[in-house]
Amino acid sequence: MDTLSDNSIMLKVKVGNLQLLGLLFERHHRRLYGFLFHVTFHKETAEDMLQQVFYRMLKYRERFTGEGEFTHWMFAIARNVINDQGKRKKLPLHSGHIDDMADWVAGHTDLEEALNRKQNAANLQRAMMVLSDDDRMILSLSRFDELRNREIAEILGINENAVKVRVHRAMQQLKQIYLKRNVKEIIR
Repeated sequence: MDTLSDNSIMLKVKVGNLQLLGLLFERHHRRLYGFLFHVTFHKETAEDMLQQVFYRMLKYRERFTGEGEFTHWMFAIARNVINDQGKRKKLPLHSGHIDDMADWVAGHTDLEEALNRKQNAANLQRAMMVLSDDDRMILSLSRFDELRNREIAEILGINENAVKVRVHRAMQQLKQIYLKRNVKEIIR
């Protein structure tokens, strides 16, 4: 089964071989969790959303056509989960969860380097929290998941030029926020 493509596996799930969804989960849960985490910066919310994405894959399996890449369909479902969560209530972006991102970045043996990385991660998270959900989502797809603009366009249902513009604007806004916050900390 490990040699089957994601599309082939999902087509088998579509016709009733539901246990194969577990294989797709094993292949993609870390990457999808990373995307959801970089949008929410909240472990529990990202975990809940991850479960919701796979539940919706199962629920809406008949809609999977096999055309295009499975991951694009998966990220489109994730985008809808994020949007639905945002409509119900504001995503929980609490400064108390800054250690979540630091844990994500951690794993360095040099203490000073680890502390610097943790501080930079915390500063980046604070800056990202100021961005809109849409800006965090597009930056996560572009920078953290390293998807190409064509892929992001397919996931978001917009054209490639719009992706380029939105990524550029979101990055410029993130840079301004990040630098402004760091200057304030240096002045203190």
